[in-house]
Amino acid sequence: MKTINDEILDFFVEEEDKGLRIDRYLADNQEDLTRSYLQKLIGEERVLVNEKSVKANYKVNTGDTIKLMLPPPVDLELKPEDIPLDIIYEDKDIIVVNKGKGMVVHPAAGHYTNTLVNALLFHCKEELSGINGVMRPGIVHRIDMNTTGVLVVCKNDKAHQAIAEQLKVHSITRKYNAIVYQTFKEGHGTVEGPIGRHPVDRKKMAINHKNGKHAVTHYQLLENLGSRYAHIECTLETGRTHQIRVHMASIGHPLLGDELYSNNKSNFGLEGQALHARVLGFIHPSTGEYVEFEAPLPAYYEELLKKLRR
Repeated sequence: MKTINDEILDFFVEEEDKGLRIDRYLADNQEDLTRSYLQKLIGEERVLVNEKSVKANYKVNTGDTIKLMLPPPVDLELKPEDIPLDIIYEDKDIIVVNKGKGMVVHPAAGHYTNTLVNALLFHCKEELSGINGVMRPGIVHRIDMNTTGVLVVCKNDKAHQAIAEQLKVHSITRKYNAIVYQTFKEGHGTVEGPIGRHPVDRKKMAINHKNGKHAVTHYQLLENLGSRYAHIECTLETGRTHQIRVHMASIGHPLLGDELYSNNKSNFGLEGQALHARVLGFIHPSTGEYVEFEAPLPAYYEELLKKLRR
């Protein structure tokens, strides 16, 4: 049952999720939580559907409102850490950073220190939004650990709500650079396919026509690199977990270094995929004006391009 220190997350079931078990639905929408842990919370009546407790095998319906009440973490205190930040822009509402490779955005199982949140707590002190709970102060969106690039963090709840709403309606500009296997004959294209949890491997996402969410990626060829690789720009129309990685792999162009979605071993010693969030644009929560930020390609990426051109 609910306690005073619970973190409360609210969900609204869309048509495409109708018929999913409640534990599966929550696991798909809250990837930091395991299905077994969610089943435990359901058994403790910490999950309410339309204000009523349900069993783990309950199948969600379109329009269901779901309340997930997460108990506070036990014996865990997030500590500010003096970790250097590459700050692109900062004001009273937002801070835009260029995240480095290998840095986890927020604490989760196995990563409670050396995250972007730990660094932000040191830099921003108390000035971070609290909407996403104690484990994710300020975090309104994220990029994978081994993806580099631009990320906006919110310093107050008003800014958080404004950015979150833009993310919800897919009005934010997000452009990524990626190095992929195989060259292209065409100069541009679009991949459209619903993305959801892989039906067998919980670590992976997949194009899932039964339980996936609408996802669209536009790509443009920047240059073919020799006879085996290509440098592309991807523009997200939607923002699903692992979207670019799943979509490009689905058309035979997995990302170089992506150990999850590619079986190719010639990864040039990379730790994780060659993917960089280069451009992020949105309506500023206070001024109402469109702002756009760009993170330059990281050094490892530039060196890789030079090597592949040779």
